[in-house]
Amino acid sequence: MYNPISCEFFDQLDVAIKRKIPSTIIYFNEEEILTVKGLVHTLIVIKGKEYLLLDNKQQIRLDLVISFNGKKYIEI
Repeated sequence: MYNPISCEFFDQLDVAIKRKIPSTIIYFNEEEILTVKGLVHTLIVIKGKEYLLLDNKQQIRLDLVISFNGKKYIEI
C-alpha cells in the first residue's frame, strides 16, 4: 500500500531539485535500510506511486524514505 508524502517533504524535494543540492537519503529497500547520496533529478509517478529519480537514474519510492537530508519523515 502506498502512503502519500507530506507537503513539507514535497517542498524539501522541490528545493533540492531546483537548487541542485547534494542530498543524503535513508530509505527502506525490501528488508533492509539503505543510504544513498546524490542529486535529486526529478519526481515521477509509476503506477500511482511517487518516486524520486536521482542523477544516476536510481529510483526511490517516496513513501519508503526514512530521512532526507537529516529530516526524518517516518519512524522505523
